Amino acid sequence: MTSHINSPMLPMAITMGDAAGIGPEIIVKAFQSAPEDCVGCFVVGDVATLRRAAAAVANRRPAWPVAELSHAKAVWHCPPGCVPVLPVQSASAWPAEPVPFGQLSAAGGQMAGDCVVWAANAALRGEVAGLVTAPLNKAALAMAGGWLAGFPGHTEMLQALAAAHLGTSMVQLPVRMMLANDELRVVLVSIHVALRDALDAVTFDNVLQSLLITDRSLKAVLGRAPRIGVAGLNPHAGEGGLFGMEELDVILPAVKAARQQGVLASDPLAPDTVFMRARATQTKPGEFDVVLAMYHDQGLIPVKYLGVETGVNVTLGLPLVRTSPDHGTAFDIAGSGVADEHSLVEAIRMAKQLSANRR
Repeated sequence: MTSHINSPMLPMAITMGDAAGIGPEIIVKAFQSAPEDCVGCFVVGDVATLRRAAAAVANRRPAWPVAELSHAKAVWHCPPGCVPVLPVQSASAWPAEPVPFGQLSAAGGQMAGDCVVWAANAALRGEVAGLVTAPLNKAALAMAGGWLAGFPGHTEMLQALAAAHLGTSMVQLPVRMMLANDELRVVLVSIHVALRDALDAVTFDNVLQSLLITDRSLKAVLGRAPRIGVAGLNPHAGEGGLFGMEELDVILPAVKAARQQGVLASDPLAPDTVFMRARATQTKPGEFDVVLAMYHDQGLIPVKYLGVETGVNVTLGLPLVRTSPDHGTAFDIAGSGVADEHSLVEAIRMAKQLSANRR
């Protein structure tokens, strides 16, 4: 691995996540285990927190130094074998010492939120190629109060920041969550809402919008129109109306409208088999490139079962690239150095691929 002092490429930002969780540790381990993938990447966060993480990881691997950057492009001047960190200039006061491992706190939520805000605004200004977000804790974000407390997670926060940058509303900038691993991609119609509200969110407009966003976003990745398998809402996709009418009254009309715009989408299919039909294995390709799931757990349970350690969360519909590992803050093992970095490495690879496709 070599330094790229005169690289014309934009650097990639990795947000620190909640300082009390495993985010800082898996970042250090990603730089150690996949140095070529991390070329041009830097951490948006707190130097002391990353140094503590490097010390925690050093119990199991050789210690790596943490280099403090003065600005994002300084990452190209960093020598190999270190973790480059850009301290966030935030209006909020950060604690002088790293927050305790494994403890929910307003400070942890504030720091994580500040890092996301900085990185998102840098991406929107064209100063970084995109952002990879280490896990934050939604309860800690709420404890931070103020503007951050209004968001249940990264997705909605990034949507609000992007809408403000574009001078529009969040309603006018719809986004969707895609979870992906080597075997399966899943896009969700609704994200972080109660199940009762998720059922109400299965509307003609939301399903059609989801299909169009999925089609547009994956064309950039695949170089062709994706084959979209559409999951029904009810058991057996409603069984012709015996178990519910949403498939006939809502989902199928949205599918037909999407097809008129060139989208390759299936009729609503039984949700207990569509994911198996879409799964790509070493012996056979999947029947579909992606599955559109009607609500959060319907889609995330199968994709996480197939491999949470390599899963990647991608936000579709934003005017910036954002990926993240497919797991949470894991407070219970924070500080032990045992957290697995492979999902973060895959998120970095995916972010670079998406960024390259946008150029």
